[in-house]
Amino acid sequence: MGAFSPWMYWVAAGIICVIIEIFYPAFFFLSIGIAAIITGILASHHLISNFIVLQIIIFGVVSIITFLSMKKLGKKVISGPSKPTNVYALVGQTGIVTTNIPASGRGHVKLGGEEWSAISQTGEPLATGTQVVVVALDGNKVIVEIKKDES
Repeated sequence: MGAFSPWMYWVAAGIICVIIEIFYPAFFFLSIGIAAIITGILASHHLISNFIVLQIIIFGVVSIITFLSMKKLGKKVISGPSKPTNVYALVGQTGIVTTNIPASGRGHVKLGGEEWSAISQTGEPLATGTQVVVVALDGNKVIVEIKKDES
């Protein structure tokens, strides 16, 4: 078994960069890794295997192209529509009053199988059994209003 060829170094460096990207995602190492692997594949052909300067030029050009492509892809992935999470996902949900909500006090509503402390948005009392919609959050309580019929 002889010495390593330059293409093997390129491919090894590319694989290492891709592995680094798994642990430190930023698209930088991924683009460098892809460029190194592509350069290694091209360097495995005998036409450019002896021209290190040409390999470096190919690596540079492919790195720039992949980095710019990854940057565009990253912006699309990151800037996609986000959905509210945790308690913020409660806004807009429909529930039912389980404990009367007095005019200026707290009661309870059931939302998705959980019971939450609630107050009325308008300040009007809400009786047990009333269907309500969460319109906002205030600390650990939900602010609700009577659900309007959608006819």
